[in-house]
Amino acid sequence: MFLFRRPASSPPGPPRFFLYLEAALLLLLSLSLLSSYTKRYPLFNQADSSLYELKEDQGENAGKEPSKMPSESKPKISDSAENTQEKKFIRWVDFTITADALDKAFRFDLDTCLSTPHLNWIELLAYLGARYGGDFSRYKASDMDSLAEKLLQGESMENLTKEMKYYPYYLEAYTAVLGGMVGPFREEIPAEQAPESGNTGNTQGAENGLDAENMSDAENSPDTQNTQDTVWVTKYGLKAFSPIASGFPYSDFDDFGTARSYGFKRQHLGHDMMGQVGTPIIAVESGIVEALGWNQYGGWRIGIRSFDNKRYYYYAHLRKNYPYQSNLEVGSRVQAGDVIGYMGRTGYSRKENTNNIDEPHLHFGIQLIFDESQKEGNNEIWISCYELVKFLRQNQCLTQKIPDTKEWQRVYKTEEK
Repeated sequence: MFLFRRPASSPPGPPRFFLYLEAALLLLLSLSLLSSYTKRYPLFNQADSSLYELKEDQGENAGKEPSKMPSESKPKISDSAENTQEKKFIRWVDFTITADALDKAFRFDLDTCLSTPHLNWIELLAYLGARYGGDFSRYKASDMDSLAEKLLQGESMENLTKEMKYYPYYLEAYTAVLGGMVGPFREEIPAEQAPESGNTGNTQGAENGLDAENMSDAENSPDTQNTQDTVWVTKYGLKAFSPIASGFPYSDFDDFGTARSYGFKRQHLGHDMMGQVGTPIIAVESGIVEALGWNQYGGWRIGIRSFDNKRYYYYAHLRKNYPYQSNLEVGSRVQAGDVIGYMGRTGYSRKENTNNIDEPHLHFGIQLIFDESQKEGNNEIWISCYELVKFLRQNQCLTQKIPDTKEWQRVYKTEEK
């Protein structure tokens, strides 16, 4: 339909003049409408920071849809040819590794920790990630078996991956997710479980590792009233914990990316674990408390940054009136396995200490940080935790109630080595 028509009685004129005039007016009208729309809806105006005025709502504040990798063969990495001063860092990670693949790679790492070659579980996973284009729905256990066999027969990972253009990307990305979860550590164990002096055998640990190094370093625990009850031993294995304490039931499903509507429509950038009010919540990894307090979306919540600064762990909807362990404050150092808080149903309210969540649960999220500019705002990277939580369930921390308090504490301690 034309905006202008010449009357039938008007003298003929150049027909293109009216076409050009119409096109110019339509363009001006479109620009005017677009300008009005972006002012009304900040999602389309990346310079507008009003959408993120609640910056501490890590994991549930995103009014944006997370970006996607352009294709499975082109990981998203910041790289501008026009601006050589721009930092190069990973902008998005689509973490799809299954619990089965995580466990199998971990077992190869564990079984070879005292031998040469020692198979690194993250390298195994990065190789398969490069092979699958990051899509672990294509995972086959036989693929990892074949890779491990080649490495054990003397081939190097460097040689096997020399033609894989994106292997370095997957190695960096998966290291950012898993880098602090497996390795040597010291653990307090019951004295009757202590290995004999000088034992260097590969004795399977209770749940999460091997008594792998020289066990002559077992010593009386300096942190117990009766130093004959426990000893400290050096282990190699899984040193990250499930976020739910041992013995406390929970249910979950893969809910990453599902719709949320409180406040505004957005995607769920975490993992919900349904359970009972008061269930002890466990620090998955050691780190420093970076956020502690109320947020209208997450309710009472805790944010902990890993020591290597690559991971930000977010625990939300904690218990009304007594959400945290009493010794915690911003800046506190926590050890993997420590009790940090208690499950509840707080949140979805600007008023502090309000229960507006229907079902008690822990919202657990992991944010990856390759550059500090990604910590808050448009460039946040949150990953799906469902398969990772399934994998971590094999290492749930044993806790006990502290008499005459509302708190629980871990039974046996661990420490970084």
